[in-house]
Amino acid sequence: MPDGPDYAALTRGQLALLDRVNAGETGLAVLNDLVRLTQDVLGVQGAGFAEYSPGHSRIIAATGTCAVVLGRRVPHGTIAWSDDVFSGHIEGQRALGARCAVGGVTVGSLHVSYGSDAGPTPDHEAVLKLLAATAGHMYGTQAGLPVHGDGPVVAALADGLAVVDRDGVVQLWNPAAERLTGRTAAEALHQRLPFPVPPPGQVLVHRLPTGRRLKVTAGDLPRTPAMRVVTFRDSTDQDRRHEDRDLFVAVTSHELRTPVTAIKGYADTLTNHWDSLGEDGRREAVRVIGARAGELARLVDRLLTATSDDGEVTGPPPGPFDLVDALRAAAGELPADLRRRLVLDDLPGDLPKAFGDRDSLATILTELATNADKYSPAETEVTVTAAADETTVTFRVADRGIGVQPEHVERAFERYWQGDNGRHPGAGLGLYLVRRIVERQQGWVSLRPREGGGTVAEVRLPRA
Repeated sequence: MPDGPDYAALTRGQLALLDRVNAGETGLAVLNDLVRLTQDVLGVQGAGFAEYSPGHSRIIAATGTCAVVLGRRVPHGTIAWSDDVFSGHIEGQRALGARCAVGGVTVGSLHVSYGSDAGPTPDHEAVLKLLAATAGHMYGTQAGLPVHGDGPVVAALADGLAVVDRDGVVQLWNPAAERLTGRTAAEALHQRLPFPVPPPGQVLVHRLPTGRRLKVTAGDLPRTPAMRVVTFRDSTDQDRRHEDRDLFVAVTSHELRTPVTAIKGYADTLTNHWDSLGEDGRREAVRVIGARAGELARLVDRLLTATSDDGEVTGPPPGPFDLVDALRAAAGELPADLRRRLVLDDLPGDLPKAFGDRDSLATILTELATNADKYSPAETEVTVTAAADETTVTFRVADRGIGVQPEHVERAFERYWQGDNGRHPGAGLGLYLVRRIVERQQGWVSLRPREGGGTVAEVRLPRA
């Protein structure tokens, strides 16, 4: 069992975190430091933070033994909370968790792992609650959080958020509310809300004197019935979504046109110059047509999946398969220029079998390798490695490219999102599709900066 909490380290760490937030540092980088502080202060084997969305949460920061679950999606209902605290076992490890809330709205939870034999003490529980409250402060002040923008709770925090009493007097006013209305917290607090509050479940569109139109929703706080949480967002977000869709159509039209042009060009060459091409020329033309047709088929599947309402990815039932053999076969299907950059020499020959959809490895590796190729210098290698632990089989695709910012490691999986402001060609669908495919197989995928520069994409699948 670990010793008591290191209160000196706790004090120093909290002050350092608050200094960073007050200095304007934001987002996942600061949250990662909070998770590391949690592990150090409590002397545990690992720590992690799960951000909540409707119906599930996702591990967005993790250290120590919890690092393997980074990026994992966890359905709600798998943990039994008591008074905002969880104490029990997660995957065979003794665990303790504390719920993180802002104004009565759950935004996430902070967890630690003690191993199989040790257990927490009341002091550990108190410190974990304190650190979870620190995370809540970061969410409440919009310190680059939440990471994800889906769902009513997260969307509410990403947009204007006010808590009002039954008389409409403001008790909480977040920075997004300041930006949207032009009223500072000092001007808004303890004053009446400057627009009507709609009944729960209804949407009100309110026009500010500046001409900005707000979409306003409201709901009762579950544990404080005398208070209401009011959320509002700029209705120009709809216009932005139309612009994003127009950009998506333009970029994907370009992506579709590239393989179609090659297929048509080589098909016309075969038709018009069959005799003059010779046997080798005809074989090469057919090979290119086949490769481009495969590329086109994968692209069409990707677009159909990404533009569906639920983004559901279908496929054959999962089963045991040799991950190394599947990776080598998938690498063989890559375009020649990308295949030459890929290094698979260090793949172990005795890796346990994975449980999932073998055929999907071609799509997953294509997307990850293409991403690595796009964002790294041509003279550098893209390496593929594999490993296993007691519960998962893993492979990693690593590059020496421009790297990924900590605040972007989760946003990169959003549909249509591009971290380089569109400077590189693409529709922002590849990583979105990879996550959908991997999670259908009860696995998970994550990104992280690579030591020495570059990015590592890690895919974990269950062991057979």
